Amino acid sequence: METSVLPTTSRDSQGGTTSFLKTCFNGLNALSGIGIITLPYTLSEAGWMSLTLLFSVAAITFYTSILLKRCMDNEPSAKSFSDVGAAAFGRRGRLLISICMYLELFLVPTGFLIIEGDNLHKLFPELRFHLRGNFYIDGKPLLTAMAGLVILPTMWLKDLSLLSFVSAGGVFSAVVIACSTLWAGAFNGVGFGNEGGELFELSGVPTALSLYAFSYGVHPMVPSLYASIKHKRQFIKVFLVMFGLGTLSYMSMAVLGYLMFGHNLSSQITLSPLQQN
Repeated sequence: METSVLPTTSRDSQGGTTSFLKTCFNGLNALSGIGIITLPYTLSEAGWMSLTLLFSVAAITFYTSILLKRCMDNEPSAKSFSDVGAAAFGRRGRLLISICMYLELFLVPTGFLIIEGDNLHKLFPELRFHLRGNFYIDGKPLLTAMAGLVILPTMWLKDLSLLSFVSAGGVFSAVVIACSTLWAGAFNGVGFGNEGGELFELSGVPTALSLYAFSYGVHPMVPSLYASIKHKRQFIKVFLVMFGLGTLSYMSMAVLGYLMFGHNLSSQITLSPLQQN
């Protein structure tokens, strides 16, 4: 779930309380967010060669996340991204990092809720809520608000070992989306007829690069994951699992979606089959 800052837990020489497997689930849930349904659109915009940008962004994000982990090792008091900013640049660094993080915390969930509303509205296009007289609430804002209320209780979880169960649900949802897309292409008549496609479209590179960068925006939660894991020496393995499986799922969905819909892809692949029908 391209990405929000999880609550931090205390970090000492013995580590946190979250196991290796649960930390992997938390990381995968953050990584396998919006990208799983939007990255096919990047190929329709920038062509097959844009996959090189995907691997480049993944490699850069992985390396800089490891650098962030080293910063926390060198500054034992650092327990959050803001603490790392303070250690590097003082109070101004903490302030700037905090502003950017809280701004992201507002904008990213807003984007997720918009996407949720779009997809639910496609499933229930006739839904409207009558208030009184001639006043109605249209289906999309109503469904968006309902989705926000359903998600809200998960924001109150402070223990990452508990949040891992929610994360497992997010990872499972990503697998369901991938399997459903494959099923639609193989058995629902959509097919995989776009074997050619564009090799490269320079005009689509900004769109592709911005979506890739957004999909790999996991830096703010690196300190929380590192603080929560029980055995610190396993953290590099967590990131290998995260980025390996995350990049594989992103690439698979991008290729699969482009082969199915070509330039007829919507900005979200989950809307494309409904439009085709």
